[in-house]
Amino acid sequence: MPNASHNSGKIASKFRELRSRREGALIAYLTGGDPDPESFLCNAQALIEGGTDILEVGIPFSDPIADGPVIQASSHRALARGITPSKILGLTAKLSKFNDIPIVILTYYNPVMAAGLDKFMKTAEESGVNGVVVPDLSVEESGPLCQAGQKQDIDTIFLASPNTSPQRMKRILERSQGFLYLVSLFGVTGPRRELSPLALDAVKVVRNLAKGTIPIAAGFGITRPEHVSALLQSGADGAIVGSALVEIVSQNLDQPQAAAAKLRDAVSELKRATLPKAA
Repeated sequence: MPNASHNSGKIASKFRELRSRREGALIAYLTGGDPDPESFLCNAQALIEGGTDILEVGIPFSDPIADGPVIQASSHRALARGITPSKILGLTAKLSKFNDIPIVILTYYNPVMAAGLDKFMKTAEESGVNGVVVPDLSVEESGPLCQAGQKQDIDTIFLASPNTSPQRMKRILERSQGFLYLVSLFGVTGPRRELSPLALDAVKVVRNLAKGTIPIAAGFGITRPEHVSALLQSGADGAIVGSALVEIVSQNLDQPQAAAAKLRDAVSELKRATLPKAA
């Protein structure tokens, strides 16, 4: 089922707006409900005030296959507080009420199936969600989810990795909406001191295959402003930062105001790396 709506929707509109200003997109991730709902809302608001272009919110899952230790720990904290997918969508509804920013949910497929695909997507749309990433759903089995998303104008965002074959990459590009999530390294999420040359090579390969049909955002291990600028210079349209931000939360569990301030400062610095260089 070829995708006819790469360039429609709030996420695509945000990428077009940024491109018109010669900016890259900063996509900032937090685990929903971590460390508690009130603190999460403050922290998410800090990311928005710091300048993130798209907010990505993770739905905690008990057995996350793609998450490293930092995000796994945040998921366990949220689950221990009794957070559920429906409660997280309630939090995104509060955020979207006061902020005109695209919101993307990252969730494993089991909670979506448990709720029912159509019901989950309808509730997500009513809660201000514009896109959904499901790391453990293959593109070959994604038809029902894509159809449920299209009914509610929610983008289905797929992941590709450095070793995805060109043939399979083309299928992923056909199905993807909003942006393509490029996993820039082998392994799980987590802060890295250095950006692997593999990430930059992967961006170039995928950009050539995409031929401008959909924005490419790279994530996993993106930690520093220089990582962001290097990805954008290699041809990515955006950078996704998660574990480095969740780590700030985990280091300031007893100082919620400090956590929000540090998140705001970190995102502001990362966002500056997406701006056009002065001539």
